[in-house]
Amino acid sequence: MAIFGSRRFLSRSFWSLSPHPLRVCIVGSGPAGFYTAEKMLKAHQGSQVDIIDRLPTPYGLVRSGVAPDHPETKNVINQVSRVAQNGGCSFLGNIALGSSVSLAELRELYHVVVLAYGAESDRVLGIPGEDLKGVHSAREFVWWYNGHPDGRNLNPDLKSTDTAVILGQGNVALDVARILLRPTSELATTDIASYALTALEQSFIRKVYMVGRRGPVQAACTAKELREVLGIKDLCIHIKEADLKITPTDVEEMKNSRIHRRIYDLLSKAAVAGPSEPSSGRRELHFVFYRQPARFLESFDKMGYVSGVHLEKTALKGTGPGKQIAVGTGQSEDLSCGIVLKSIGYKSVPVDGLPFDNPKGVVPNIKGRVLSDNSGDPTLLENGLYVCGWLKRGPTGIIGTNLYCAEETVASVSEDLEHGVLASTASLPKPGRDGLLQILDNRNVRVVQFSAWERIDEEEKRLGSLRNKPREKLTTWEELLKAASE
Repeated sequence: MAIFGSRRFLSRSFWSLSPHPLRVCIVGSGPAGFYTAEKMLKAHQGSQVDIIDRLPTPYGLVRSGVAPDHPETKNVINQVSRVAQNGGCSFLGNIALGSSVSLAELRELYHVVVLAYGAESDRVLGIPGEDLKGVHSAREFVWWYNGHPDGRNLNPDLKSTDTAVILGQGNVALDVARILLRPTSELATTDIASYALTALEQSFIRKVYMVGRRGPVQAACTAKELREVLGIKDLCIHIKEADLKITPTDVEEMKNSRIHRRIYDLLSKAAVAGPSEPSSGRRELHFVFYRQPARFLESFDKMGYVSGVHLEKTALKGTGPGKQIAVGTGQSEDLSCGIVLKSIGYKSVPVDGLPFDNPKGVVPNIKGRVLSDNSGDPTLLENGLYVCGWLKRGPTGIIGTNLYCAEETVASVSEDLEHGVLASTASLPKPGRDGLLQILDNRNVRVVQFSAWERIDEEEKRLGSLRNKPREKLTTWEELLKAASE
């Protein structure tokens, strides 16, 4: 810590003697972006930091990813919003990297550019039938119920079937299952999008199957999330007894991980407490282990629509705890359903001029420093260009993980300034915010600044108060931009 502190002091001294401010642009206003801004402002006093986002609303997945029935998780907004109110920081929304302004232009305008725009796409399975109607990604569904303007028109069909299949058993999968199965009276007082609440109130879904390739010991969720879904009122939990059998390797894995032990214990207790026969009218959650999707089945009655999933049974192979992988056994079975939600992972997307590792879905980097290619050669640095968050490390971790991620990236920036790596650009003044706003004005791009977002915020809270909700989200671009200007 002493070394890092001295580096910060040297960087501060460098910029306090500089005749022009350090100009920093952060692309992405989620936790990774705001934490990076906070750390930059502390490490480099007098710097000017601009956070840009393609949406007119800040906070990224805190607004559009966190489930509406988890309001306590959204409290981080109170912390990061103070960063945007710092005189050295500006939020500039409704700016799309690649169309409103290019990465090359940002690098000309700013001394430092940090990309923290997260993961706005999905991994694909690459199996037959994946393009059938009724097969959606969990990200799309989450955006839909959270009122993201790009998810507004998803319109999942919850009336033509009583059965949904979720592929995946991580926390996002549990969120989706909980929203489908929780009594809507409990969701009515959250900030869930009103159209989603109406659709859920009219939903015919009564059975949800959560399918995982591995066993209960390897489930990728947390105990807290699992406990919450298991505690849903009047919900029947179903787990096949055979799926709960464990091997000596599983026992060893649980010895090494209290989290895995807790997950297994919770599932075992739920299986014992669950009914032996399905109860008429009650909603059901089925945990299905040791299965992987082989193809999606098309309906005979509705051509082009999904009617089920063809699953292959799996077995775990590997040398030891934590190293087992699921492999197909050749045995299969069909699971009928009318909607499938794939919770198999988010994926970042590249932009022109950005080195990108497509298989991993991340930007090649060393401690946040962007590399010119995927070789890992530390001499191939893209000077002045950095990454943070999911774009840097992949879609892993919780909100707080981004704090440590931001600290590492800002430390790299500080070291590069101190050691002269950025000398060629840092010695010259840069137009920064003024130059960016001029370019956007020339292109008729309407910029939503933080004060305009506060008007959106006030309007959503006003509308929410009329319905006994914390807020009623505005869910179209038109509504958001109108509220921003009023």
